[in-house]
Amino acid sequence: MRVAIVTHVVRHNDGQGRVNHEIARAALAEGIAVTLVASQVAPELLEHPLVRWVPMKIGRWWPTNLLRQQVFAIRSALWLRAHRGEFDVLHVNGFITWASADVNTAHFVHSGWFASRYYPFAMTKGLWSGYQYVYTRLNALLERWAYRRSRVITAVSQKVAAEIRAIGLTPRNRLDVIYNGVDTRGFAAASGDRAKFKLPPDAFLLLFVGDLRTPRKNLGTVLRALKHLPHQVQIAVAGDLRGSPYPEEARALGIADRVHFLGLVKEMPVLMHSADVFVFPSRYEAMSLVLLEAMAAGLPIVTARTAGGAEIITPECGVVLDDPDDPRALAEVVGRLAGNDGMRRAMGAAAGELATGFGWARMAAQYIALYRQIAGLCGDRNRNAASDADAVTANLLSTPPRGADGA
Repeated sequence: MRVAIVTHVVRHNDGQGRVNHEIARAALAEGIAVTLVASQVAPELLEHPLVRWVPMKIGRWWPTNLLRQQVFAIRSALWLRAHRGEFDVLHVNGFITWASADVNTAHFVHSGWFASRYYPFAMTKGLWSGYQYVYTRLNALLERWAYRRSRVITAVSQKVAAEIRAIGLTPRNRLDVIYNGVDTRGFAAASGDRAKFKLPPDAFLLLFVGDLRTPRKNLGTVLRALKHLPHQVQIAVAGDLRGSPYPEEARALGIADRVHFLGLVKEMPVLMHSADVFVFPSRYEAMSLVLLEAMAAGLPIVTARTAGGAEIITPECGVVLDDPDDPRALAEVVGRLAGNDGMRRAMGAAAGELATGFGWARMAAQYIALYRQIAGLCGDRNRNAASDADAVTANLLSTPPRGADGA
């Protein structure tokens, strides 16, 4: 079997890139030839004899991500059109190319984010806000085009699946849910070391990890919640600080000495084992890898219903807030955990146990099984050229979608 995967980045330290990295590794282990249509590929994958890399180098001189992504989409579609007969399954990720796909993984639904009451951007709020508004609206239209032309859509959470259904699909589409994975062993086996990160040894330490340049991840609410908690409760924040407004916000709130900005962190398992609670009230999330990582590290989770991944959080392992923008509710939950060490430890243990069901191998095996099904159906079609091409879709639709009934 021969599979082509189209994505911008294939490497282990990138969210969507990590998902595709693990799928590619597992496919190669099964003897499947993998073509990677991407801008960047991890060097260790390129060493494998069954890997073919089709570089999509997009110059940084293009002025915006919106334009760079369109250049990638056009160039990749032209290559795929010329080489489509060289692989059995084409796997893309959202709208990434102007080519119809066999499998399309939905890591983010721009129409879902735009429809959220927490969406902050508008054309009337300045140049940056206007650009973000146009970016979201255009990507929502492009994703609809891509999903409706994909044989099987794999949503990374039930939340994402619901948002895709809301777009309106065609009878040819099948919708599955395949949750993202996590390195359960690596995160479970690490040991904490606060001194490594210059963190206070005696504080009750919260942890926030995410993009610090966007309001979507919602660190602001966490900082405001800290105002309602004792000085002993402090927070470690991991993420790129370039252009971030949050250091200044922490100073304005008078809590700068309780907020420890660490920048980008490479040793995330060690950092997670150095904290007491993971807080992640994201205003919109598809299925956060960092949430799964925190669970695997044995941290109690405090998140919000707006965050994809909240659907898997049980009362035994964490708390899901109704409103991501309620700092008092967040402070009340953190205060309970800070005052009850037994409850915190029990929640952490339950989170670690739940995470064991979300390993990378399990996720990759589901994709490979899907590849085999699609390749087999395509083979049947090719052996019977007189058959109606829609028979392939009919055969696919005869299998109930995984995840449609909560699986």
